[in-house]
Amino acid sequence: MSEAARILVVDDEQPIAEAIAYNLKKEGFSVQTAADAETCLELVRTTPPSLVILDIMLPSISGFDVCRLLRRQGDIPIIMLTARTGEHDRVKGLELGADDYVTKPFNMRELIARVRSVLRRTAPSHDKDETIKIGNLFIDVGRHEARLGERPLNLAPKEFDLLRFLATHPGRVFTRQMLLDRVWGTEAFVDERTVDVHIRWLREKIEEDPSNPRRLITVRGVGYKFAE
Repeated sequence: MSEAARILVVDDEQPIAEAIAYNLKKEGFSVQTAADAETCLELVRTTPPSLVILDIMLPSISGFDVCRLLRRQGDIPIIMLTARTGEHDRVKGLELGADDYVTKPFNMRELIARVRSVLRRTAPSHDKDETIKIGNLFIDVGRHEARLGERPLNLAPKEFDLLRFLATHPGRVFTRQMLLDRVWGTEAFVDERTVDVHIRWLREKIEEDPSNPRRLITVRGVGYKFAE
C-alpha cells in the first residue's frame, strides 16, 4: 500500500468527516471529503480515490445507492459507515459490493486499521506472470496452472479463473452476481447456479474436506469469499 493512497470520505456530518480526514492525514494518506452523493460521484469521476469511506445516511441519495453506482463503474474499495447496527444493513452493504462495514460510534484507530487492511487485500497485481501462493496452494497465472503441493489440479478454464479471482481478493465477500460479472462477464445463458456448481467443483479439488471448507467459505445470505 502506498502512503500516498487517496481516501474519499463521504459523510454529511461535517464534524465526523473532518475528524476522519484529520486522522487519516496524520497517517500519511491524501484525503478528500464530500457531504453528498453528487459530490462523491463527481470526485470519483475526476480524481479516482484509492478507497471510499461511505456513510449510508446521505441526503437525497442513500449510501446504498451510491455503493451500487460505484460498483457499476469499477472496483474502488468501499468501507460502509453507519449508525445503524442491524444485521440487514450489514448484509445489504456487502451484497452491493462493500469491502467492509463499520458502525458508529467507532474507534478511530480501528477505522484506520480497516482502511489499511482493505487497501492491502484489494491492491491490484501488475505482474501478469505472477505465482500466487497461499499455504500449499500455488496458482501460476502466466501458465494458467494450479497445484496443491506437488499435485496438479487440472482445472477447467472457468474453474481457474474463479479460483484466481477469489484468491487475489482474500477476505472480500462476493455475491454470486458479482462473481458472474467479474469471472463470466457477458457470456450468455449463465445464471447464479453456475457459480455454486463451480465452487463445489473447486472445493472437491482444493479442500481437504469439501463438506467443511477452509479456503472457499460460504458467507450465509451473501455469497462466497476466499479465507484470509
